[in-house]
Parts: sequence; C-alpha cells; structure tokens
Amino acid sequence: MPWRSRPKRGLDDAMSDAAQPIVAITNVDVSMGSSAILNRVSIRIHPGERVAVLGANGAGKSSLLRLMNGLLDPSSGNVVAPAAAEQALIFQRPVLLKRSVRDNVVFALLARRTTADVANRVTDEALAACELSSLAHRYARTLSGGEQQKLALARAWALTPKLLLADEPTANLAPAAVHAVEMILRRMCEGGATIVLATHNRGQAKRLATRVIFMADGEIVEDVDAKTFFTSPKSAAAIAYLDA
Repeated sequence: MPWRSRPKRGLDDAMSDAAQPIVAITNVDVSMGSSAILNRVSIRIHPGERVAVLGANGAGKSSLLRLMNGLLDPSSGNVVAPAAAEQALIFQRPVLLKRSVRDNVVFALLARRTTADVANRVTDEALAACELSSLAHRYARTLSGGEQQKLALARAWALTPKLLLADEPTANLAPAAVHAVEMILRRMCEGGATIVLATHNRGQAKRLATRVIFMADGEIVEDVDAKTFFTSPKSAAAIAYLDA
C-alpha cells in the first residue's frame, strides 16, 4: 500500500516545491547553560530527500532532529521548518497512549480534526500498511519493541507529515523487527516522504539514505551523498568513525 498522497496540484507548483527547501537551518548555535550543543549548523533539506544523520554518541544527532522539530530553540541563527503539526518525530522509545493499537492512530487523526469516518478508514489503511491489522485491538503498551515502533510509524503514515524525523528508531530491536521497520520507512520514502534519520546503524544508512550528514562535537563535518560518504570520506573524524 502506497504512502497516502496529498492532493495533486499543477506542475508549476510541484516544481516550485522541489526547488524550495523543506528545512533551512542557517548558522545555528544551540547552548544549554555553558554547554554548546550545536555549533554553526547550516543545512538545506529538500522535499523527497532521505537523509541519514551519523556520528558517535554525543555528536549532536538527536539535538539536530529536535531543532528541526521545534523542541530545541536556537541560541543564534535561523531555522525554517514545517510546523510541528506537519511533522512526525519517531523516538527510540515510542510514546504511546494508554489505548488500543487502533485507538492510538484514530486519536491522532481526530486531534487533527479529521472526521470520524475518515479517521476510521485511514486508520485501517495505516495498520494494514504497517502489518498491524491483527493487533488492532491489543493494548498498545503490551506490544513488543518492534511492534511499538511499527505503531509509531502507522500514526505517522496516517498523518502524512511533510517531514518525518526518526531518532534511532531501530536501536535495541531484534533483526526481524529492524527489517520490518526499515521496510515501512522504505515504502514511505518511495511514496515521496522527506525523511531525516538519526542512526548508529551504518548498514541502515546505506540501505535507506541518499544523503549523509556526519556530525562530531555538535558540528556538521561532512554533508554529501551517501555513496560518496561511505566510499570516500574526507575528514579524519569520518574516516575514524567508519573504521571503528
């Protein structure tokens, strides 16, 4: 089942959207007290890109995603990104309501003022797409880790965000669960979703991403297409990271 598409518009509109970045971060610093979290960050992300953010622990990967989502405010510089209502942020540990699997998706749609009929129909589509139909009436918090991530992705699928941010979505999952989550992400990518994925899994980045942002000490050290990063890294930090 394809990613639910937005209403079609004219060719000129589509070309204009493709030319405009969906995220524009310019000379951003983020500090907490005396600690620098992000330093001189500048990036542009365009519609349909699949971006993997790589780096060691503490490099700033999660902070970059939270900056895009509006959970972190810049200390200086400028951030332009879709409104929070037009984004979905998938955490390493999904935040689930004390409801059934189905009701977790329905509630998210109703909160966007979707009619009940549409919410029910779209929920069925999302659960089927994420292979959760058989678990629709299970209590969400009793699901396995992989199933919980699939539910978080089903909510995102239903809401068709302009920007999907995923922060270590398969960390600590069994290989089969990793594969299932990656398949959902791949289908969303193929349907035109713009995805920014923070991950330690280099194989995952190779499988899913067309572009890699490599970070170290809160700075963007490399920002290149994925093939170039994995075959010809330029910085000493990236070379050491890939050799580790």
